[in-house]
Amino acid sequence: MNFMTWFYETPFTILLAFIALIIVLAAQAKINKAYRKYQLVENKKKLSGVEAAKMILEANGLGDIYVVETRGELTDHYDPTRKVIRLSRKIFHGTSIAAVSVAAHEVGHAIQDKEGYLFMRIRHALIPFVNLISYLGYFSLIVSVFAGITGYIWLSILILCATLVFQLVTLPVEFDASKRACNQLEKLNIVDETELSKSKDMLKAAALTYVASLASTIINILRLLIMARDND
Repeated sequence: MNFMTWFYETPFTILLAFIALIIVLAAQAKINKAYRKYQLVENKKKLSGVEAAKMILEANGLGDIYVVETRGELTDHYDPTRKVIRLSRKIFHGTSIAAVSVAAHEVGHAIQDKEGYLFMRIRHALIPFVNLISYLGYFSLIVSVFAGITGYIWLSILILCATLVFQLVTLPVEFDASKRACNQLEKLNIVDETELSKSKDMLKAAALTYVASLASTIINILRLLIMARDND
């Protein structure tokens, strides 16, 4: 919480901030729990994440997309600009249910890209705009000096609204990628029926983090609106 807004907080707005934080932390705890759980369960075919990813790519005519290892944990993502799937070390080399599930999810994004999935195209187009709005946050302190606390609050609301739009577009992209992942895992017999239910559980937990972030953003916008009204 910024020190300039602290004195304008009411018990209700502080409660809203606390609720938003709890929602995000709870969702993150759930995905971490699911990830740790299924990271310990080896898939019956002992396929690594990179092997599963390449199988799905080949089956969908995307053999020209590279799958590379990247640093960190759960830093997996698909880069539509460079046409590269980046998998964290444990996902890239791992033979767990978590590894093939996450890898398949990222390939799901590659398939979306190939098919020109509408929401993915919208999200990609929004990135420069959202980044620009976010950069304005660095100037919020300067703005507040001239416009007062209300100016700071409205700038924060603008930034959060831009984030909200991006999150709303991201939701269908992520849910669709998970759906495609499960379909491919089943279609190519990478996992059996029992393992598929575990993959779905893992991917649902991951999707929950996006829902939680969206809910948190909405609550924070409401909190700032209340503060702006009270300050006026």
